[in-house]
Amino acid sequence: MPTQSEPITLAIGGLTHETWDAWSIESDLLTPADGFELELFTKGTVQLPRVLAEGAPCSLSLGSDRVLTGQIDEFEHDISRQGIAIRINGRDSAAPLVDCSAPFVSMREASLAEIIDQVIKPLGFSKVEIRAATAKTRRRIQIEPGQSAWEALLQVAVANGLWPWIEPDGRLIIGGPDYTTDPVSKLVLREDGQGNNVESLSVRRSIAGRYSQITVLGQHGQYTGGGVTGGQSHLRSVVQDVALVQRGIFRPKVVIDSSSENQDMATTRARKLLADSRLEGFEIRAVVEGHRAGSGQVWTPGQRVMVYSEPHQLDGTYFLMSRTLRTSRSEGAITELSLREDKMWVLDANPLKKRRGKVDQDAAFIKQIKIL
Repeated sequence: MPTQSEPITLAIGGLTHETWDAWSIESDLLTPADGFELELFTKGTVQLPRVLAEGAPCSLSLGSDRVLTGQIDEFEHDISRQGIAIRINGRDSAAPLVDCSAPFVSMREASLAEIIDQVIKPLGFSKVEIRAATAKTRRRIQIEPGQSAWEALLQVAVANGLWPWIEPDGRLIIGGPDYTTDPVSKLVLREDGQGNNVESLSVRRSIAGRYSQITVLGQHGQYTGGGVTGGQSHLRSVVQDVALVQRGIFRPKVVIDSSSENQDMATTRARKLLADSRLEGFEIRAVVEGHRAGSGQVWTPGQRVMVYSEPHQLDGTYFLMSRTLRTSRSEGAITELSLREDKMWVLDANPLKKRRGKVDQDAAFIKQIKIL
């Protein structure tokens, strides 16, 4: 029998509705403007409220927990002999930042907060939180005409070693995850079936797009095969993926980044590129019953999850990058999870501290090559 779902409540214009035949809510840290879809079918008469309009602000709650704050993008009202069908689609609060162009901004020595004030807040976004150990500055931030506000924000955030995302309550967060939080659940897949709690679990591993060594050349640097010449010849950073190097795999990549104006920027850029390549090389996809983790929390990107799978030889903690809450009459309540390696995404927002006498082994997958 399909698992029964908690009601999902749409709140809009002071009204609420929680009876739906099917619904889904996506959330992905790598994708701006998480989307949702609600479906209702009835053979009776339905009078749509006036507050249900494209562009109307709304929120979605699972039980008493807010899972999304955003807007209605579009809705369909279909009347036929079979009955009446209503479909509502929308996105979270990042939707205007994705859709609208950024004001033209050209500043030197601009802080991240100044970029937020001049690019993000003019579009009506007031709930912003910088969640990072430090907020660096760029000597020059150039926002091109026609660039979306989200693209401009992402450009500035990545330059500072950070990443933007939207919390369920509508806050814009710019920073990185907290890798010190406890895992919210444990997924189990044993060959004898004892204690299994997943509907399905698959593992994808890939070498495509993964590199053993990345060299970032900053402003004015030129690559000659044996190093950098011309201009600021020492402005480069070389980092290696220890796991591939230990396996004897040599896959180098050189990136020209003219926006890297000092050594710290070049190193931050190189570390991020290498971490991103490693993230793309490994993914766990799981489908579980219900919409809550073992801790009782709603499944939410940014959580840490323990995975034990005998067939896949997995026994460790992983990072929840995206999830889709879904309910339908045929499947009941399920959640689709996408997990990546832990402590690999956004490395420099909240750097992991060294333990006494050693470095956290999970965080030591990148080796920086000393530049002479």
